[in-house]
Formats: sequence, structure tokens, C-alpha cells
Amino acid sequence: MGEIEDGEADHITTDVQGQKCALVCECTAPESVSRKDNLPFLNAVLKNPVCKLYRFPTSDNKWMRIREQMSESILSFHIPKELISLQIKEDLCRNQELKELGELSPHWDNLRKNVLTHCDQMVNMYQDILTELSKETGSSFKSSSSKGEKTLEFVPINLHLQRMHVHSPHLKDALYDVITVGAPAAHFQGFKNGGLRKLLHRFETERRNTGYQFIYYSPENTAKAKEVLSNISQLQPLIATHADLLLNSASQHSPESLKNSLKMLSEKTELFVHAFKDQLVRSALLALYTARPGGVLKKPPSPKNSTEESSSQDPPPPMRRQDSIPHHSDYDEEEWDRVWAHVGKSLNCIIAMVDRLIERDGSGEGDDGSGKDGEKGPSLGDSAITHPQEDWYEQLYPLILTLKDCMGEVVNRAKQSLTFVLLQELAYSLPQCLMLTLRRDVVFSQALAGLVCGFIIKLHTSLYDPGFLEQLHTVGLIVQYEGLLSTYSEEIGMLEDMAVGISDLKKVAFKITEATSNDVLPVITGRREHYVVEVKLPGRMFESLPLQIKEGQLLHVYPVLFNVGINEQQTLAERFGDVSLQESINQENFELLKEYYTVFMEKMPPDYISHFQEQNDLKGLLENLHQNIQAKKRKNVEIMWLAATICRKLNGIRFTCCKSAKDRTSMSVTLEQCSILRDEHQLHKDFFIRALDCMRRRHGFEPCSGRIPHAAEQLGP
Repeated sequence: MGEIEDGEADHITTDVQGQKCALVCECTAPESVSRKDNLPFLNAVLKNPVCKLYRFPTSDNKWMRIREQMSESILSFHIPKELISLQIKEDLCRNQELKELGELSPHWDNLRKNVLTHCDQMVNMYQDILTELSKETGSSFKSSSSKGEKTLEFVPINLHLQRMHVHSPHLKDALYDVITVGAPAAHFQGFKNGGLRKLLHRFETERRNTGYQFIYYSPENTAKAKEVLSNISQLQPLIATHADLLLNSASQHSPESLKNSLKMLSEKTELFVHAFKDQLVRSALLALYTARPGGVLKKPPSPKNSTEESSSQDPPPPMRRQDSIPHHSDYDEEEWDRVWAHVGKSLNCIIAMVDRLIERDGSGEGDDGSGKDGEKGPSLGDSAITHPQEDWYEQLYPLILTLKDCMGEVVNRAKQSLTFVLLQELAYSLPQCLMLTLRRDVVFSQALAGLVCGFIIKLHTSLYDPGFLEQLHTVGLIVQYEGLLSTYSEEIGMLEDMAVGISDLKKVAFKITEATSNDVLPVITGRREHYVVEVKLPGRMFESLPLQIKEGQLLHVYPVLFNVGINEQQTLAERFGDVSLQESINQENFELLKEYYTVFMEKMPPDYISHFQEQNDLKGLLENLHQNIQAKKRKNVEIMWLAATICRKLNGIRFTCCKSAKDRTSMSVTLEQCSILRDEHQLHKDFFIRALDCMRRRHGFEPCSGRIPHAAEQLGP
């Protein structure tokens, strides 16, 4: 809807009973931007605002003033570039881990070589796309005419903010925001074989039924393998850092500092140990062993409760350096349990030693060398305990070294085994697997750019609303997408892409930090299974936030999509085709919306809920929405109105999407704006149609001409 096809008049009026419903003027520096919104924070998101000013009569013949503003967002290009850079880094790391798997039997080694060849080609493609995106210096949004360009496929189509600012004679001023964007979809790759929803289902079904040459791991197990690998890469350096801080506290002979350092080390090490409790690691070790040349099991697998073993404080035996996974017939499957448990035992030895040191420091008496609860400490620490005059550093250093050695052994084994799990996913049906990954990355990038834009704008407009901020860190935000795609021809594939892309936004969390420079553009970290978007606020704005948010609590979003096709193609689909995709999507997302409402009512404070229920009949709206979804009525636009109303009442972020965010999106947004003026701001009932005509002319429509698509009649009042 950001593309004005035939230009706009500077002054448009509609005569009504001797009065005028007037479009006052057009401006490129609207008041809200020049006065209130002109902050580095918001300027990092919005660009090239265009404003229209209207005045309309109210039901008591007074006048309301409306400022309608449309702005581009430079995040259209910034977010895809951030995301592609992360994905290149992730893929390079995975390729290196595949190379470091060690010696494999000829069958698996050939598969690995084939996978690496295709993965290297994919990385080169991503690097080329990033290079081309970095050259873009023109428009800050991608027009619909460019949706088929390869170098721009990660960029959302027509991403804009559509804002209506109402000055009412009776009510206080109000802002209504809608993010408009083309449906996230892989237009360059096309929709001949459908979209992501169908393609992923087909791919998974075929992979599950293919037993030859590959080991099948479910999508959940593959995701778990990636999660554990990510946790390893994050926790291992953290534990090493905290271990060094513990030694530093010991060298300073500071009991309080020693306790604090030990607490942090214990917390991170427990998280590290917990990451390997999953049966997946053990089964992956076994699978990798059998893929080694001459790998033969010494004994059949025997399930073991490793939690009980790890709780013991027996010291670990001296570490014996070897290859990550044994290559020969002396492999003992239960050895993993012992190696994994050594980390917990090493930590227990450190805790016992710190307790002794602090106790001896307080009592001034020596220690007889016995461990806590009568258990013997590790052999590396025996000599230190019998010499109480030695400093704390010397007594803790051997135990810290043992902990790091045990961790290194666990990491080496786990990394290789879980990388072998990922090899199975990649090896099947190359290059189809990588093309699906590319398609999903493209769609997700488009969806994420819009989400980050919407989140920042919502945060800015509600920054001083205590109820919103409490909801933000207590429950999270609902993000509602209104889809206007048909379930006919290519738009079926677009809707399938869009449904997966929006669902994938559940993997995104936000963190708000204080900006330390003038650069307040958001920064993305993480991996494909979990991204964190860091939003930077200027110091004065950051200080107004609740403590939980300032301390770095992750803020979650809950995306939902409701789609109602409204054009001529949808008429054909309903008469001669299939609308089950739309029905399934709406039903699934209603359940997600209902879950969010339940959590909202449970977690928000009672006084807030009491006031909230007085102002909003959300339960009734949800029931009405459910009834309309179940009714399966043709072109039931009531679903869109109800979902949008619920989203606004829940302080959510609103999106409206069609194929290119132009005609259908414009018709929907203008009707929504006029409906809000009528229902919330007492727009005179006789002026509804005239106000609608006024706004639609601003978007390039002539209500009495053939330029309005026949489909748009469904978006009439």
C-alpha cells in the first residue's frame, strides 16, 4: 500500500449537505514526527513519512481531526542483512564441524563429502546475496515490481507503517497503528509445487519412509541436536570464565567473593550437565560409533539412570586422552555415562573444597583432609589439603583444571555425535533439503523484518504505559496478522509460505538494552532455532522501564494468523476449489490466541485484570470469533474484524497483508480506520461512506470507477 500509482491531489473535498468533509493538506514532515517522534530511536525505524490531514463531523455535529501517516522502514533491508550474516556464520560453523567428525566408513564419508560440496555452494550463494544487498542505497522498501528478483528475495515487500492519529472533541487523542507488508513468501522460487507448509510435510513424510542409506531422526530430535550444540558453544566459555573468576577470588583470599564466584560457576555447570541428560546424545554416540571403520559394540545397549550416577561426589578418575569416539571393538556404550558424570563430580569436589577453605579460614584450625560427609576428595587436591598454610589458589587450581578437562571430553564427544545427527538431515535428498532451508530462511527474513519494525513502534508508543510494560515482561505480546490471500492458484503457495513464516516467529525473543552510542539499530544474535533481537533505547527512555526489562529479561511474542480471501479468485476457490487450508490455519491460530488469553488472565495482577475486564469483553469476542470460524461462511470478513479488535484490546501488534500490500491491503486498512472512527470516536453515521471515500482516494482509489477490484466489495461497510 506504500505505492501510490497515480499520484495524489493536494486537496480533496467531498460536499455533504452544504458542509465539506475536507482533506486539509498533504505534508512530508507531519506534526507527530517533527514534535514528538523525532527521536533517534524511532528515526532508526521510520523514513520518508507522508501525512494527510482530515476533519470529519461527530454525531453531535462537532469536528474531529485525523492525521493519517504512512512511513517507510529502513529495517526492510537492515534486518535481512543482519539475519543473512548470522546464517552464513552458522553454516560455516556447521561445515567445519562436519569436517571434524573424524574418520568414517566409505559410505558415510562419501555422504559427508557430497553434503559439504552442496553446503559450501549454499554459503557462497548467501554471501553473494549479502554483497548485493549491501550495495542497495536507493529506496528503503522493496516495491511489488521487485518481488521476483533473486538478490532481493530476503527483503519484505512494501513494508510500511500506517498510522492514524485522532484528535477527538470528547476523548483524549488516540493512535492506531497497522503494519502493512506483502505476504512473506518465496516469490523468486515460485509456487509450482506449493509453499512451505506442503513442501515440509512432503519432505518429512518421504524422509521418514526412507530407511536405506540414512538414519532417521525426527524434526524434534534434529532441533534438539541443534539446541544442545548451541548450548555447548555458549556454556563452555562461560564456565571457563567463571572458573577463572573463582581462582581470582581464591588468590585474593576473599570468602565472600569466593562464595559468589562459586555460585555462578555452579549454576552454569548444572545447566551444562542438564543439557546432556537427553537420550538423544547417547543414541547419537552409538550411531556414530557404528559409522566408524570397524566399529563393533562390546555389549548390547543397557538403559541407565545417569542422574543418580552424577549425584555422587566420588572424584573422577584421571583423564585419559583419546579420540572423541572410540573407533574399535573396545567401545563401551556405558562409558558416556561415566564421562558425562565426571563433570558433576568435579563440581562437587570444588564445592567441598571451597566449604573447607572457608570453614578453616573462619575457625583458624587445620583440616584432617577428609572430604565433606566423610568422602575422600580428589587425588589432585589431597596434598593441598594436608598443607593448610598454602594459599587457596594452589588448592583449587588442580580441581578447576580437572573440571575443564572433564568438560572438554564431554564437549568433544557430544559435538561429534550431534553433528552426525545433522548429517542425516542434510544427506537425505540433496539439494532439496538445502533448498527448503533457503526457502524457509527467505520467508522468515521477510516476516522478521516486519515484526522488529512493529515491536519497536509499539514499544515507542506505549513506553510510558505501566500496564503495557508489565504485560510485556509478564506475558509477552500478541502479534496478529490479517491475511487477505485467496486459496486459489499461486496464492495457495503464498499462504502456505506465510503460515510457516509467521509460525516461525515464535523462535524470536526481544531484549531491550541501553544505547551507548548514536547507533540504535537493532542487533540480532542466535541461530535458526532461536533468535534474540536486541533493541537499543536512549538512556532517558531506558531508565523508565521496569527493573525486569532493564536486567535483560527476554520478551516473547505470540504470532497468530487469520486469513480470509476476498478477491475474485477466492470466489472461484469457494465454488470450484478447496478452502480447507484457510479453515485449518484459522482454527489452529484461534487455539493459539485462546491460549494467550488464558495465560494473560492467569499471570497479570488481579487489580489490572479487574479493570481490564470492566473495559473489555474479550471472552465474548473470542466466543464470537470461534463461532465465525466454525461457520465456514464464504468470505467471512467478520473473522478479520473480530481478530483485529481482540488484538487491539490485548495491546497487540497489528499487521495487514495481501500479495503485494497494495489494493486489498489499502481497502482493508481504510475500512478499519473508518470503523474505528465510527465505533470509538463517534463519527457521524451519515458521513461514514464519505469518510471512507476520502481515505481511499488518498490511496489511489476512485470508489465509483472500475479501478476498485471486484473483490473489494467484500470490504465495504
